[in-house]
Amino acid sequence: MEKFPNRFIAALAFGIGVQLVAQTGVAAGFDDHEALAGVKEVKVAFDITAGEGKKLLGQINVIDETRQSLIRQGVAPHFVLAFRGPATRLIQTDQSKIKPEDKELALKIAAKLKQMRGAEGIESMQQCSVAIRQQETKAENVIPPVKVVGNGWISLMALENRGYAYIAP
Repeated sequence: MEKFPNRFIAALAFGIGVQLVAQTGVAAGFDDHEALAGVKEVKVAFDITAGEGKKLLGQINVIDETRQSLIRQGVAPHFVLAFRGPATRLIQTDQSKIKPEDKELALKIAAKLKQMRGAEGIESMQQCSVAIRQQETKAENVIPPVKVVGNGWISLMALENRGYAYIAP
């Protein structure tokens, strides 16, 4: 009779451990413990230019997954998503400049960015006005969570000078 309570407690502890591992992203046996040693916050500017819907949505999803993982691991993210180049066409409310195969993905991209708006760790989402001109789109058609800035490169330079890491997915 004494073994039953021990097995029950062991099974319960195992179940809780499995849940914790799954929630922290180390279920595959990998974690970020060494990389994040002593890190309390990260400041990152993502230079996003992907012009294919599937690729852009994938990048945005991984950025959000990274944000959530950092939070779970006790690190405060400060992310800026900077859109320019061909990505400009995929974050427009006017779909006339979007390839037919990317139109449904553009709607998913817009929904994902709206979902991320105001999320912990998302400081801003920016669209370069130079890219708007080059991609022949319009500033007034940029999806609502994204703010149009004068020149995306200048914005990225300023962010780097303020200590933000630069990542071009």
